[in-house]
Amino acid sequence: MTPRPLRAGDRVTVVSPAGPVPAGLLHAGVAWLTTWGLDVRVAPHALDVHPDLPHLAGTDADRAADLSDAWHDPDVAAVLCARGGYGSRRIVDRIDWAAAARTPKVFLGSSDITVLHEPLWRAGVPTWFGPMPATAAFVHDPTARDLLRRALFGEPAVLRGTTVVGGRARGIAVGGTVSLLGAPPPDGAIAWLEDVGEEPYRLDRLLTDLLRGGWFDQVAGIVLGSWTGCRPVEAVDAVLWDRLGGLGVPVLGSVRFGHCAGQHTVPLGVPMDLDADAGVVTPVSDSGE
Repeated sequence: MTPRPLRAGDRVTVVSPAGPVPAGLLHAGVAWLTTWGLDVRVAPHALDVHPDLPHLAGTDADRAADLSDAWHDPDVAAVLCARGGYGSRRIVDRIDWAAAARTPKVFLGSSDITVLHEPLWRAGVPTWFGPMPATAAFVHDPTARDLLRRALFGEPAVLRGTTVVGGRARGIAVGGTVSLLGAPPPDGAIAWLEDVGEEPYRLDRLLTDLLRGGWFDQVAGIVLGSWTGCRPVEAVDAVLWDRLGGLGVPVLGSVRFGHCAGQHTVPLGVPMDLDADAGVVTPVSDSGE
């Protein structure tokens, strides 16, 4: 079941399942969400820092409990992750995903949160990959922030890019940050890929491992987002072409998805039409038209 779009008056909870959260950015992000008419709550441990591992936003148990409690609160319409960093993989096995799927709601996160998207869309709950409220990508980027608002309130945009490999395909959107991808997706999926701060040889290794693990064996198409901080750009493009250009599926590149200015908020776990010839990718309406 697909959660309905948000509307003014909805209660949303901000959680921190990964890295520690800057208090100033969180407060600024909450203020922006409030201007949208949302009733914003901050999870009890959202500003925690792990006592021994300062790269984590509190203990695994507390981070998982905040996420679970917010999800199962019947008054909460959306769970918004504050930021990425690292830590989601440590709590993924602490969440009852089958129970979460029985009460679907809006879920937002990106980067390290890729790990938490996968069990939700595999269970049939669509998710949103976009800028998170305790990040500069939300607080200081009005374009990305407005695109997020429009998406969460039911106005997703058509995404445009450049043709890498021509062709058309339809399939369920999956993926996220390459370095955090898990098991191979279902047959016929449209794979969305992006990453940040990876050198070309590291991207080569990541993609090679995914290829050898069968991750791309049954994908119907590929959408390439941003590769911010992955340099030199020419070498990154060469790696992407070498590893993905010969798979025999349409590939759309240079889409504003991921760690980039003005990023789009992208739904995962929903059907998408990819027309690499025309340079567009769009969610399929509920009617299938």
